[in-house]
Amino acid sequence: MSWKETAAPVLTRMPTVARPEGHVPFRRKLGWTAGVLVLYFFLTNVYLFGTGGQGSGDPYGQFRSILAGGQGTVLHLGIGPIVTASIVLQLLGGANLLGLDTSNPRDQALYQGLQKLLVVVMICLTGLPMVFMGGMIQPNTQLGAQLGVGVVGVQWLIFAQLFVGGLLVLFMDEVISKWGVGSGIGLFIIAGVSQRLIGGLIRWPGLGSGSGTGFFVAWFKILTGEIPIGPPLSPQGLEAIFMDPGQIVALFTTVLIFVIVVYAESVRVEIPLSHAKVRGARGRFPVKLIYASVLPMILVRALQANIQFIGRILYGQIGGQMPNWLGTYQTTQAGLQPTGGLFYYFAPIRSQNWIGALSTQPGEILLRIGVDLSFMVLGGALFAMFWVETTDMGPEATAKQIQDSGMQIPGFRRNPGVMEKVLERYIPQVTVIGGALVGLLAVGANMLGTIGGVSGTGLLLTVSITYKLYEEIAEEQLMEMHPVMRDMFG
Repeated sequence: MSWKETAAPVLTRMPTVARPEGHVPFRRKLGWTAGVLVLYFFLTNVYLFGTGGQGSGDPYGQFRSILAGGQGTVLHLGIGPIVTASIVLQLLGGANLLGLDTSNPRDQALYQGLQKLLVVVMICLTGLPMVFMGGMIQPNTQLGAQLGVGVVGVQWLIFAQLFVGGLLVLFMDEVISKWGVGSGIGLFIIAGVSQRLIGGLIRWPGLGSGSGTGFFVAWFKILTGEIPIGPPLSPQGLEAIFMDPGQIVALFTTVLIFVIVVYAESVRVEIPLSHAKVRGARGRFPVKLIYASVLPMILVRALQANIQFIGRILYGQIGGQMPNWLGTYQTTQAGLQPTGGLFYYFAPIRSQNWIGALSTQPGEILLRIGVDLSFMVLGGALFAMFWVETTDMGPEATAKQIQDSGMQIPGFRRNPGVMEKVLERYIPQVTVIGGALVGLLAVGANMLGTIGGVSGTGLLLTVSITYKLYEEIAEEQLMEMHPVMRDMFG
């Protein structure tokens, strides 16, 4: 008996959001999307009941903008468990260990059930250490005494809230995927990053939950003399204008990333197609430069975030007994941060702090940059390949889709094997180049800094997801105006 037959009774009974039976009008899709987005913002402002004291900071730290959610709220875990479960499935699928054919309805149901089961497991594996290990979320001891459940009882109460929040994110994502526009994960990333970008432009110090001063507010204070920068042409003045508080470099990097991603989305290799039976009917199959999109980059950064998470858990458990080669830590305003060892070198470089340290610690800084670049570029290319194969975007699956649509490549026999060989000239190479390029851009944006302290990966994801969301909305509107096209595209 195969594992599929054994697990089928459990996986096929996992709770799921029902698919719409017919066409969902565009306005209703927008309504569902807006409703889930409002619920998301509401839940990111519902703080965990039973917490008290100071924890060791946000366990996701600088990865928070990618993994969404809100620190200390019921959505504290964000999309982390969903992304981690996707990494596991990507690796298992890439190694062909699952034996599932997603074109088969039964296997597709098993795959979706397995994904949900893994998400539940990851919620437990992530939430339990945060509450019971490492001091990341401190319980309110007085509340435990008042309720008569003790500290452990309060910890289980906090974990229950994290568990429910993780499940809510899972089902909100499913609601948008089936009833709304785009995907919930992409929408939550856009919401979190956009919130930080707006705060980075107009935040007034002392107001709101964010830290720092907004770009426009900082320049208003510089021009009125409230923030002294000294002689503008002196080294200190130039540093203040271009770095902090002036943030000119951060603004330039933010705009540059927007321009590069939008341009890269338009760069493509177009393979000509013609209809096998309808004479004169022609088309093109575009192979974009960022063929796998930037979504695989979530998996790369999530893997990096999990490595840092494991390091903090280990340090919280064994403290000073941890070998120095593995990692050393110190508590800062941002929480527990690595200062040496493997976990330090695997942590991404953020903002322009590395520039000042380059003169005093060139070897250490260059090694960190090299590790971060290697991790992101190689990881981006590798996960892009996994993404293409597991989402039926590879040469074989694409050739079959073209064949089933009645199209063919002019000058070649109408055979899936022949079309697959033609597509193999472009898709694998473009996928690797696009994945590596996205990784390079993410590291560069991190090192130069961005408005609002958004990570380079978060900014890349936001621009790319917003661009694709715009294309999807335009397509939905077109189909709404011309119902015949809806039948053509299914």
